[in-house]
Amino acid sequence: MKLTICAVGRLRKGPEADLIDDYLTRATRTGRALGLGPASVSEVDDRKGGGMAAEAALLDRALPARARVVALDERGSMISSPDFASTLADWRDDGAQDAAFLIGGADGLDPTLRARADLTLSFGRMVWPHMLARVMLAEQLYRATTILAGSPYHRA
Repeated sequence: MKLTICAVGRLRKGPEADLIDDYLTRATRTGRALGLGPASVSEVDDRKGGGMAAEAALLDRALPARARVVALDERGSMISSPDFASTLADWRDDGAQDAAFLIGGADGLDPTLRARADLTLSFGRMVWPHMLARVMLAEQLYRATTILAGSPYHRA
């Protein structure tokens, strides 16, 4: 099952981009034997300033067909890393070919796009900068693959 982070905005080169690349490379390497990956990022940019609705249309076009969709949103569920890993494994075992993780723009995700999600996930009640949310998501994707692989990376 391919793992794609679909995010609004372009991330410039720098430490955040380096961390994302590192974690997604690790997730791809660890997940390959588990049927998870490759893990990648698809960025969309609303150059016309159309707001959440325009961003939603761009994100919708970036979604792989029939992907399981995870919306990152402060109103979402806070789940444990093992539960996240289990969800990904269940989707993979059910035959899902893709899982897409949506990170909206400055105003968040359009409600209609958020409503389509199979899972709405929160990293806590605080709002995180989008570049850090990407880093945290990339790390959780890597952590999920290590949990499923039985690696000692996740210590609980």
